[in-house]
Order: sequence, then C-alpha cells, then structure tokens
Amino acid sequence: MIRQRPVLSAAIAAASAFALSYSVATLAEDMVSFATAGYASGLRTPAMMHKIDTDGDGTVSREEWMTFQGKVFDMLDKDHSGKLDAKEFISKSGAELNGIATGGFARGLQTAAMMHKIDTDGDGTVSREEYLAYQGKVFDMMDTSTTHKGTLGKEEMLATGGANRAP
Repeated sequence: MIRQRPVLSAAIAAASAFALSYSVATLAEDMVSFATAGYASGLRTPAMMHKIDTDGDGTVSREEWMTFQGKVFDMLDKDHSGKLDAKEFISKSGAELNGIATGGFARGLQTAAMMHKIDTDGDGTVSREEYLAYQGKVFDMMDTSTTHKGTLGKEEMLATGGANRAP
C-alpha cells in the first residue's frame, strides 16, 4: 500500500493540473467569444474613450459608459419600439452612429455576429434591456483595476496591459 500512494498522488496531481488548464482555457475562450474582434478593436481606442468620457477626467465611469450605450441604442432604434431588428442593427457603414461614435466602433458593433451575441433570448431582435445588460458585462470585463474599481482608465479602456493594477 505504501507504493500505491505515490502513484495515487501523481494521478491526483495530473488530474488537477488537467482540470485547472481546462478551466483556464475555457475561461479564455468565453472571453474571446463574448465579443467579436472588430467590436473590441473599434471600442478600445483613444477616440472612443474621449467620446464616452463626458466629464473629461481621463476615465470612464460606469454611469458614463451606460449613458453612452443608451444613446447608441436610441440612435439605432429608428422606430422607437425599444427593440432592434436586423434592419436597424446591422450596417456595413456604421453611418447611423455618426457624431457619437467612431466608424470603427460602429462597424464592429453593427454586425450579424454581434447582434447574435447580444440577442440573449434568441427572438431575432435586441431589446434595450438586452443591449444594456450586454454592455454592462463588457464594462465589468474591462474593469480590472484594483486602484480605481468602477472606472476605466487608459490601461483598461485601451488594453495596454493594466499598468495600474496592483502586482
């Protein structure tokens, strides 16, 4: 029985390592699958940060984020129904958001893939509630700072590596 313990310990260690690597890989896939690359790259720019940072303090608060996202939804909701169908949501040019967003953000957001990700009930439309809930999750995923929780600094908004995070 003494000889079986090292084998058992090694088997447990191997299984634990596999489970940990699998869960980390799954988490990474979940993060990647949450938004399209076009949306993420269009969002994480100095120009977009400047448009969302309405008080000019160099950070984006959750309130500023959600207010901006509400304006985006309202501009897309041409018929004021509280729901976006594919005709309202999807656009190759992103011209519907001229003035409040960059073209890269608009083109990244207004895709069939993003509509599918945001349409959580699968009814083929994006309600205001679905849109804002999704954008709240995006904010939460970006809000990684330990020094200014609840706001996005340049490090979080522009994905420069989180230089303001505690070691």
